[in-house]
Amino acid sequence: MFSISLGDDGALLCPLEPRHADELLAHIDRGRDHIGRYTPLPDVVVDAPSARAYLQAYADKRAADGGEIFGIRSGGVLVGGVMFRLFDAATGNCEIGCWLEPGAAGRGLVTRAVRLLIDWAFAERGMHRVEWIAASGNEASVATARRLGMTRDGVLRQSGLHRGVRHDMEIWSVLAHEWDGASGTARVGREG
Repeated sequence: MFSISLGDDGALLCPLEPRHADELLAHIDRGRDHIGRYTPLPDVVVDAPSARAYLQAYADKRAADGGEIFGIRSGGVLVGGVMFRLFDAATGNCEIGCWLEPGAAGRGLVTRAVRLLIDWAFAERGMHRVEWIAASGNEASVATARRLGMTRDGVLRQSGLHRGVRHDMEIWSVLAHEWDGASGTARVGREG
């Protein structure tokens, strides 16, 4: 299995496959409350069979060129992940998502991993637009979009329903011509 360095701290970005189901479940169990504040992942991954099914769904997406999932490892332990939730090569649009357990927060792991995904989407796959969708209350996710230099396209008021609560959802994006792969940020980023 390949892995890509995320920097001098030894963190790695690696593919997640169905064979990693037990590891994914253990990781989700360590951060279930934190991860579940804004993402349904802990509600979907509740046992080994559901973890395997979740990873198999992404393996199927990858085979159909419609999405992909990667783990973030620190000290050899799975601590989070990033994914192409949606990937539409025909239209040149994709959406990146993420999650992280609390012990790994605040180290820039997601930002570094997402930079790699954006670089790959633009440089290798010729994508036109990368989207990032976050609940307005998810300050860490919104801050990641800002750090990446993305533009806030708008807010979909109360469009996100999670655990019975409606959330305003912010849509952030970066276009291929705005992205500076050398710096890993957009040349122009603004809030709209």
